[in-house]
Amino acid sequence: MRHTIFVDGHEGTTGLRINEYLARRDDVEVLRIDADRRKDPAERARLLNAAEVAFLCLPDVAAREAVAMVTNPHTCVIDASTAHRTSPGWVYGLPELAPGQRAAIRAGKRIANPGCHASAFIMLLRPLVDAGIVPASWPVAATSITGYSGGGKKMIEEYQAAATAMGAALLAGQGNPMLGAPRPYGLKLTHKHLPEMAAHTGLANKPVFLPIVSNFYKGLAVTVPLPLAQIGTSAAAVQAAYEKHYAGERFVRVMPLSDPATVEGGFFDVQACNDTNRVDIFVFANDGQAIVIARLDNLGKGASGAAVQAMNVHIGADEGLGL
Repeated sequence: MRHTIFVDGHEGTTGLRINEYLARRDDVEVLRIDADRRKDPAERARLLNAAEVAFLCLPDVAAREAVAMVTNPHTCVIDASTAHRTSPGWVYGLPELAPGQRAAIRAGKRIANPGCHASAFIMLLRPLVDAGIVPASWPVAATSITGYSGGGKKMIEEYQAAATAMGAALLAGQGNPMLGAPRPYGLKLTHKHLPEMAAHTGLANKPVFLPIVSNFYKGLAVTVPLPLAQIGTSAAAVQAAYEKHYAGERFVRVMPLSDPATVEGGFFDVQACNDTNRVDIFVFANDGQAIVIARLDNLGKGASGAAVQAMNVHIGADEGLGL
């Protein structure tokens, strides 16, 4: 059986990558819109309603407009924007979130694809909140470092142009030298992933969150400090909570406590999950403190890979098909 798929917004970073995943498969038929009709509402509506699964790779406003076009009750919408990640009636598209999440994705017709920073943060905190290790009221802080591809086409072009011309431009006193170093942002503390980071972890409050973009293409790692003594737990308990929560998960690796291989090298490789749909979970600790880290490919499990994984769950295909 071939499943009909439509990618609305297929020219963006996420849409292009979804099409790359789907091109590896013979069980799907991807519906195409003519280039000169990409902004034709009637043609978009026709294709949205003709699809068994419609991916929305659009800005929030356009995603809401696209959802309003869907009148076919059999069409499943997987929205990659932030528009519906905490909306009633929408299923959060993270199969590893909790028991029953896959069943909800399988049955749902409105699936919100998680954000990249949010995926890593939620996968760190949800097991600890569920296990009672981190109180829901705890004031959690997190830092995320990510490659520039998460900023979309404009940021990608900016960094790639700078990489080509940086040497000559700097010698001439031109260009933007800031692009050569990590750049913290979100300093108004209103990052668009914050609502889902609280809603899907069980935390009572949004975390204090500092994202940082740097001059590499892709890869992401979220870090959360845990004052073990203050919350009355141990590194072994944290490690055990992760191992229990993610037991049997094909796309999650819980690494050894204070992973000897990483500690020996002295530096953490943010890009080691690139070109996979995998998330690696780490606990680094001493007697009274711990740092937990989740690492993923921000274009894979952090965006397009997650969307295709959710589609696979929904249509009853092998969860890793095409990934």
